[in-house]
Amino acid sequence: MKYGIAAFPSKELQDIANAYRKRYDPHYELITPHITLKDEFEADSSEIKAIVDELAKIAKRNKPFKLHATSVRSFSPVTNTLYYKVEPTEEIIALHEELHSDFFGGMPKHSFVPHITIAQKLSDSEHSDIFGQLKMAGIDHEETIDRFHLLYKLDDGSWTVYDTFRLTGDEQ
Repeated sequence: MKYGIAAFPSKELQDIANAYRKRYDPHYELITPHITLKDEFEADSSEIKAIVDELAKIAKRNKPFKLHATSVRSFSPVTNTLYYKVEPTEEIIALHEELHSDFFGGMPKHSFVPHITIAQKLSDSEHSDIFGQLKMAGIDHEETIDRFHLLYKLDDGSWTVYDTFRLTGDEQ
């Protein structure tokens, strides 16, 4: 089965992102706006208990983090994806690093850019036009994220929560 780890922002920020996602993100129906903390990975039923146990330990070692969405950015020219940039904090970087320990297969292929996708798989002309509009609209939103979620992928490609872990920082 395929799993992933993400943090979901507040409904307020989800609504702001979804105003664009419903038009410009083909994954709009598959998952709510989120920050990907660990990309899709495979695990079977015999491995999942150990993964859940390790995630619970990680949640106890890491504090809630501030999510501050500050601007609209693009991953162009690699992909025509637009996103809300989330300022990297010590807390989110530490959490990301723990989720990429040897236990979880090591560091990811790409460097970590905390973000919330708002548009993807755009043509070059769409990308250019929409990027300009969204940059003018801008974003400046702050909140605290106090939990992350282990998700699993359904047969239709959508994602649903398997388990939720509250960030406490109790065992630093």
